[in-house]
Amino acid sequence: MTAAVTLDSVSCVFGHGAAAVRAVNAVDLTIEAGEFFTLLGPSGSGKTTCLRMIGGFTLPTAGRILIGGDDVTMRAPYARPVNTVFQDYALFPHMNVRDNVAYALMVRGVPRSERERRADELLALVQLAGVGERRPAQLSGGQRQRVALARALISQPQVLLLDEPLGALDLKLREQMQSELKALQRRIGITFLFITHDQHEALSMSDRIGVFNAGRLEQVGTPRAIYDEPRTRFVAQFVGAANVLDGEAARALTGRPGAMLRPERIRLGDAIGARASGPVSEVQYFGAFTRLKVQAAGTLLQADLAHVPAQATPAPGETVHLHWDDRAVHALQDAV
Repeated sequence: MTAAVTLDSVSCVFGHGAAAVRAVNAVDLTIEAGEFFTLLGPSGSGKTTCLRMIGGFTLPTAGRILIGGDDVTMRAPYARPVNTVFQDYALFPHMNVRDNVAYALMVRGVPRSERERRADELLALVQLAGVGERRPAQLSGGQRQRVALARALISQPQVLLLDEPLGALDLKLREQMQSELKALQRRIGITFLFITHDQHEALSMSDRIGVFNAGRLEQVGTPRAIYDEPRTRFVAQFVGAANVLDGEAARALTGRPGAMLRPERIRLGDAIGARASGPVSEVQYFGAFTRLKVQAAGTLLQADLAHVPAQATPAPGETVHLHWDDRAVHALQDAV
């Protein structure tokens, strides 16, 4: 099967000479047809520039971009089989919802009856049947996001590009939309390329994730592989909480020159058989778990403890004994 999107040694440099900024650096990436693929990374890491190059809004300095096997590197946005959903929705305030959704068909000259029929079908698909006559200002943030999705889907793109589309929503609505987006992608079966800096969005929605850092892809893999088997200390620390150990502390605690240990894999126990012991320096309550910060082996270890009653939670200054299984320790490729 032909890949949905292929980036072949793609780079993008803004500016010239000493002022040049290499936003994307020789990225190779293949996204399969029908995947929900997420580019994850902090602000300025290059993920949005990659999306803009795929969409045709920014041209690469080097390399090729293929969509469905066709080289689209120099094609204009309107000549590519993709569509984009932006964080700010970009809906036309003077048009009703149905006309917003049908706008691309109107531009193509599709008869009104046909484009309204298809717009109503898309609104039903995104659970907005019956709101076609309303204006965008009469809708909630989550409803406007669904309208933007319907508008992007009506032209039947091969790939839907989603540029941090949930960033403007509150936490509860964002979690609801995560579920709805994934369910929608499964129903329609087209490729979704999702951009976010939110690790929880990436882990909960994606078939695969590409982690960006400083213009490079650090790692590509399934959510479980990215979380449990990060290749580098950047991926370990960016995706979830992690104890990243190196030097003498790593050797003392794990027997390796560099390793990662997730806080939730640590438990409290007796002194006998403990992997590390030391005083608690800080206690943080997060509802679902309590995080202890413990001074041990010359470093600060985090331990996340689930369902610990308040009366059983160690206090700052109290010595605790930490235990973990050998399988909880993961070696890092860039250990120092």
